[in-house]
Formats: sequence, structure tokens, C-alpha cells
Amino acid sequence: MAKHTQAHMAKTLEKNRGEAWKDMTKRQMEYYMGAKLLEIGVNPKSAIYRWSMEDKGNSEEWTYSAYWGDSKEKLEQQEAQGG
Repeated sequence: MAKHTQAHMAKTLEKNRGEAWKDMTKRQMEYYMGAKLLEIGVNPKSAIYRWSMEDKGNSEEWTYSAYWGDSKEKLEQQEAQGG
């Protein structure tokens, strides 16, 4: 079985929540992603991270993604090519 080289964490947030609450939620997601990477034996400092957001009407779905190994290399190549 191939080793995983990426992880994603999604959370749905109400749009009308204050910015302080949203910032706290982002920090929590970043913390939990780092803890999850440590749990599976990946050094969080070796990964690269990206945020994405999808509009869901009255809410937003935020996804925090971590990439390492092959996935990190592929993502860096895509971004360098403007993709």
C-alpha cells in the first residue's frame, strides 16, 4: 500500500461569526493538523500547508491541507508553473 503524503481537515463556519472567532478556529485547525502529522510520524516542519474556502450560502467550508513527500514536490512544481 502506498504511503499517504497529504492530509486534509475541513470545517464549516457560519459567515456571520466575528473575525476573532474565525481566527481562533483557524489556529485550532493548524494546531490539530500539526498534532495529527506528529501522530502519523511526519515532521510538521517538513510539510507545506494551504487553505481553501468554498462558499456554501450562509456558511463557508474551510479546508486546511498539508502536503509532504511526493505530494509536496508535485504541488510546488504546479505552483511554480502557475497552476
